Amino acid sequence: MAAQPNAKKLPFTLQPGEQVLAFVRRHWLYFSLKIAGVVLAGLGGTALGIAAVVMTFGFDGLPGVIAGAVIAAWAVYWAVRAYFTWYRYQNDIWVVTNQRLVDSLKRHWFHHQMASTDLVDVEDLRVERHGLLETVFDFGDVQCQTAGVVQNFVLSGIPQPARLLAVVDGARDAARRSLGPTDTVR
Repeated sequence: MAAQPNAKKLPFTLQPGEQVLAFVRRHWLYFSLKIAGVVLAGLGGTALGIAAVVMTFGFDGLPGVIAGAVIAAWAVYWAVRAYFTWYRYQNDIWVVTNQRLVDSLKRHWFHHQMASTDLVDVEDLRVERHGLLETVFDFGDVQCQTAGVVQNFVLSGIPQPARLLAVVDGARDAARRSLGPTDTVR
C-alpha cells in the first residue's frame, strides 16, 4: 500500500477523530501498460507521419507545411493524452479511515467524483484476481457490498488486495464495536 498522505493532500476533509488507515491507487502495472499504449500511439504515429512525408513530397512548400502542422497536432494530442493518463492515475484513489471508505476519482481538472460509505455499513468483502499478471504481481479487486446508497464499492486493480481486505475488515469490526451493543428486536 502507498505511503500515508498528508491530510491536506486528500481530496476531502477528515472528520474529528478520523485517521487514515490505508491510501491506495491502482497497481503500477496498470498505469505502465496504459501509458505505454498512449506513448507508442503518439510516437509511432508521429514517426510514421514524418517518414511518409519525407518519402513522398518532403516538408518543403505548402503541402509540407500542412503535413508538418498535422503531425505536430497529432504529437500534441498524444502528449496531452499522456498527461491526463498520468493525472487520472494520480487522482484515482481509495482511502480507508477508521470511520469510512472513500472512493475519489478526478479524470481531468474539471471533474471530480467521490463516494463515501461508513465502515459500519460494509456488509460483505471479497477479493477477485483473474489472470497470470494479477497473480504474479499480486493485484486485483476488492469488492465491498454495503447497506448504503452505493451498494458496491469496487477497488479495482489495487496492489495486495488480500492485505487491504484485512485492513477494511478489521476497521469495520472496530467501528462496529465502538458503537456499543445494539438493541435486539423483540
